[in-house]
Amino acid sequence: MSLAHISAVYSTLLAPIPPFTWFGATVSTLDALAVLRLCLVMRQIREEVRRKHHTGKAEVEADSFPKHAFVTLVVVYGGEALSAAWLSQTPSFLVSGTFPLLYTGAQYLVESVPSVPRMSFELEGPLTALDALTRSYLLTSLIPPVVLTHTNSSLANSPWTLLVISFITANGGFFFVNLLSMFHPNGWSLATPAELKIHGWTTVDLWLAPLITGLTALLMHAQPFWAHLHISIMEFMHPFITNDSEKDFTKPWSINDARSFAACIIWVFFATRATKDFGIAWWTAKPKRKEVMRSKIDGRRYPGAMKKTQ
Repeated sequence: MSLAHISAVYSTLLAPIPPFTWFGATVSTLDALAVLRLCLVMRQIREEVRRKHHTGKAEVEADSFPKHAFVTLVVVYGGEALSAAWLSQTPSFLVSGTFPLLYTGAQYLVESVPSVPRMSFELEGPLTALDALTRSYLLTSLIPPVVLTHTNSSLANSPWTLLVISFITANGGFFFVNLLSMFHPNGWSLATPAELKIHGWTTVDLWLAPLITGLTALLMHAQPFWAHLHISIMEFMHPFITNDSEKDFTKPWSINDARSFAACIIWVFFATRATKDFGIAWWTAKPKRKEVMRSKIDGRRYPGAMKKTQ
């Protein structure tokens, strides 16, 4: 699959869809899928934490939809609220209520379902493609313009600002949720976030945000620093990668190509994580196939003779 094919998928998924267009809201298929996916993950994580920590001794809080909806909104807008304060900008949830209401409604829909499947390789494996598309869109089309269009030129042209804002916006929500143990069934309490514990830095989502934002900024020449760096790298690599002197590798990429390329990279990381977290358990739990033992002389089946094979 080429970048053009992925760009075509984006073009289809980013088109506004009814019934939201009837009310003047620009909600796309990708937005709707991302909202439902996150709300499902929030319930799956909460139920998994409940299974691990509920021992029957401590009092467990009763389920509360306002609490679940609030935690979801913290995940979505926690990082943006912090970044907006630093950049002296108004966060999106104060400008428009479309997506806060959409997340709240989707969470109510997910909570209304009697049960949801547990995280498994059969579920998470295929969904890594959707996660890659939505995460790439977030890190290339939603977060960077907040910095690149800033009225303060020292911030708009700062690569450090771009990477820090991407890191905070993408990860701040879950950081606050873990800081206050919002998933804990026995109530909220202050705790060390998983990101700050030993080996917490290995969390894929943590460092993937600045990596992808920086890579796409490099390819698109989003700031003067990235433009100079891209040109320097390609001029150094040019003799090793091509003999065609007419092809200019220093030209900036389009947003569609950069976003599609980022989606491919993210998918590799997410697929690797899904395989690592769920693949081994899925493979070892596969039912063993029974093979009938037959006579080598007449081919008749031995009565009650069965052997198990992988």
